[in-house]
Amino acid sequence: MAIGLTLLAIAATVLVGARLSVRTGVPAPLLLILIGIIGSFLPFIPEITLSPEIVLFGVLPPLLYAAAIQTSLIDFARNRAVIASLSVGLVLFTAFGVALVSWWLLPVPFAVAFALGAIVAPPDAVAATAVGRQIGLPRRLVSILEGESLVNDATALVSLRTAIAAAGLGSALAVHEVSAASIALDFLRALLGGIAVGIAVAVIVEMVRQRTSNPTFDTVLSFMVPFAAYLPAEALDASGVIAVVTAGLILGHRSPRSQPGASRLSERINWTSIQFLLENAVFLLIGLQVAHDIDRVAASPLGAGRIAVAAVAVLLAVLLLRPLWLVLYRLVVHRVGRPAPWSYTIVLSWAGMRGVVTLAAALLLPTSTPHRDVLILIAVLVTVGTLLLQGTTLPRLARRLGVRGPDPREAALQTAPVMQSAAEAGLRVLKGRTDLDEATQRLLRSRSEDRVNRLWERLGRRGEDVRETPSDAYRRARLDMLEAERAELLRLRDTGHVDHEILRDVLGTLDIEEAMLERVNERAETLREEDLLPPEQVAGACVHLAETPSIQTPRTPEGCEECLQDATSWVHLRLCLECGHVGCCDSSPRRHATAHFHETRHPVMRSFEPGEAWRWCFVDDVIG
Repeated sequence: MAIGLTLLAIAATVLVGARLSVRTGVPAPLLLILIGIIGSFLPFIPEITLSPEIVLFGVLPPLLYAAAIQTSLIDFARNRAVIASLSVGLVLFTAFGVALVSWWLLPVPFAVAFALGAIVAPPDAVAATAVGRQIGLPRRLVSILEGESLVNDATALVSLRTAIAAAGLGSALAVHEVSAASIALDFLRALLGGIAVGIAVAVIVEMVRQRTSNPTFDTVLSFMVPFAAYLPAEALDASGVIAVVTAGLILGHRSPRSQPGASRLSERINWTSIQFLLENAVFLLIGLQVAHDIDRVAASPLGAGRIAVAAVAVLLAVLLLRPLWLVLYRLVVHRVGRPAPWSYTIVLSWAGMRGVVTLAAALLLPTSTPHRDVLILIAVLVTVGTLLLQGTTLPRLARRLGVRGPDPREAALQTAPVMQSAAEAGLRVLKGRTDLDEATQRLLRSRSEDRVNRLWERLGRRGEDVRETPSDAYRRARLDMLEAERAELLRLRDTGHVDHEILRDVLGTLDIEEAMLERVNERAETLREEDLLPPEQVAGACVHLAETPSIQTPRTPEGCEECLQDATSWVHLRLCLECGHVGCCDSSPRRHATAHFHETRHPVMRSFEPGEAWRWCFVDDVIG
């Protein structure tokens, strides 16, 4: 009963904390750790002791896998140099730096001091990316933070194992003599062994998936993957972290080819729920440790003053070593390539919040470790300190430096050409079909075009004086229809005259359609005032965009030339950069901009909406 009530209380607190995070704008990890700290001082809340086995084998693998399957393998490979620098070089640099500080301030051997350094060295994926996404960091920075946190855990845990062995503490994690050769061998075995196990697990899962299309079976299989990768790797003295990350990256990358849509949808929903509960519960539990950790060190011979000085010094070392490493790395990269803006380096330097791995690694210290309780308390205080100091100031720093991710218009500007390219591929297949009547072909063509137009309609200034777009009108009307359809199905259900399985299937179909409509409707209510420029990555080179000027005098600046003549309406406006013709977009009833291209073959148009500066080539279907 007590265990059940405890789990219920944790889940309820996580839900309340997440809800408060949305209302207050405070990142959920930070808010939950504060709730945990307050709760740890309340006498009626019992101490919840986490064993390292629960964290390492029960919590860490699914969290890593959930993050890995959502991480782009392409982005990971593109940023591999900086990710390797942060996840290996910075972890070792931080471990040595913290070791020197703690060895100077505490009466412990250097090997034990290095163990503390390895414990506090790896930043946490959840904390950094949660804050990063909430404040809207650029995608490249979020990708680097995700990639770093997926790999740095392995470096930290191997370093901790080496330090424990060097200290002669008799941990089960380390049973061999320590030397330079053995350390290098440990890292090599951890890396290569973990990659090999991860690839093997991914290949086996792919083979199994080819033999089934059942979403339930596939989802349960995915629940097994992180443990199937982690446990064998650890048994072979390889890195379970690397194995899980490798399997997750490969399976996530291969998912569109190896899984049907229903399986991907089911897996995404279930893993999102698991990740939400686990990651937020861990931060709550970290906060709940604080008061009890303080009580355990109260009788330490080191004294409260010395412990406090050591904790502050380690925290300062953790905060300062990261920017120092990144500045040094940038100076080296500057000599061999084109570096990112300094503002990116500064924000990345301050996005080093610690979390679940630091807590798990601290609990791995053997009971014979000198001043173990003090070291655990320092690790917990460093975690709390980085979340409080960096988590609260990172949003302000990013805004001050002008580092931000794309707003909803910029996301639509990048998404729309991709969707248009995919839609045109589908339409080319449709042209070659001879087994469909004209009405069916027209219906398929219309639905394909509507999907693309919905994305283009997200561009343009929105206000009270702007007409409702066709997609908005469709969505509003269709949602009303779905509500009426669902009400009728529920009426039939209550009569008891229709089979429950049939009604459930039909309701499920309505739910999927409603979810798709609501997904399309997600957008920011306020748009930024600066011009909407073309994205950095365009879909290939285009000679027409390169040769066509970006400025042209509009012939009818008040609106679409043909719509003004015909007294018809438009949604958005496009300006021909060859002759200055102003036409309406493809979401408008008459599509005069596209018609103008087909009539004149003028290749490049520009958005004629306020605050937008992007162009489009009709010939090559390229944005620029």
